[in-house]
Amino acid sequence: MTGFPVPFDRRAHRLRRDRAALLVDRAEPLLAAITERLLDRLDDTTRRFTRALDLGGRHGLLARALRARGIPVVVSADLSPRMAARAGGLAVAADDEWLPFAPASFDLVVSALSLHWVNDLPGALIQARQALRPDGLFLAILPGPGTLAPLRAAFLAAEAETAGGASPRVIPLPDLRDAASLLQRAGFALPVADAETLTVSYPDPFALFAELRALGETNALAARSRRPATRTLIAEVARRLPRDGEGRVAMPLDLITLTGWAPAAGQPKPLAPGSATVRLAAALGSDEQGAGELAPSRLASPKPAR
Repeated sequence: MTGFPVPFDRRAHRLRRDRAALLVDRAEPLLAAITERLLDRLDDTTRRFTRALDLGGRHGLLARALRARGIPVVVSADLSPRMAARAGGLAVAADDEWLPFAPASFDLVVSALSLHWVNDLPGALIQARQALRPDGLFLAILPGPGTLAPLRAAFLAAEAETAGGASPRVIPLPDLRDAASLLQRAGFALPVADAETLTVSYPDPFALFAELRALGETNALAARSRRPATRTLIAEVARRLPRDGEGRVAMPLDLITLTGWAPAAGQPKPLAPGSATVRLAAALGSDEQGAGELAPSRLASPKPAR
């Protein structure tokens, strides 16, 4: 990435995670929910894994769950040495952007809420694929662009009112289509990306802020203001966050799950175009219509030209 502008200050992010190593237990319920989603996806395959890598493993929650599933060798890697020290077992302090593992070291690579902080996500995915043995599985969950949308809007409005303008505070996040393309670009076979929204409720805005600190998810943008947020700004943000009748704050987490396999001989291949022997309409049990024959109620408005 030398010579190119980068969105994230990786040193600052490491320091945020170092600080969070003492606090991360407070975020255990959320991390457990993410872990459960990854394990559910793992249950969708009949493959048995023997060597797994947990990228961005924080204090080792996912790594411990994988060992409990019977995987004999699980390595937890985190950018923060303090987080890695908390993980126990086989744990290393390693940068997601510069993986220190030999090619074909693992048959499973997983990551939960970590890869969205790398400056070169395509490069990180390529390294993850190279660390896999042929027919090894990559499985990751990243936050999508709808994550914490009310908090983003509250910060923009509060800073516009209190400071006359907004400073960079919200990190860029990939959308579903971009995520699928990145998997394919990284050389994964059978790439799949899908999304769901998890809504997390907090008793008040300050509980939300505390959980973000415990996760190491506070602002580490390279272009961020170096001035600490003032109490006036934080109070204004808290005032603007929507609450329910009990005063609770609900935050959406737009979760994108990435699944891909390291290429290997014998894997299923997509059929060549035009090789189908059954019409789609017949498979779906519907009537086939030629071009231009859709009912008016099914016609979509054309997109404006750009």
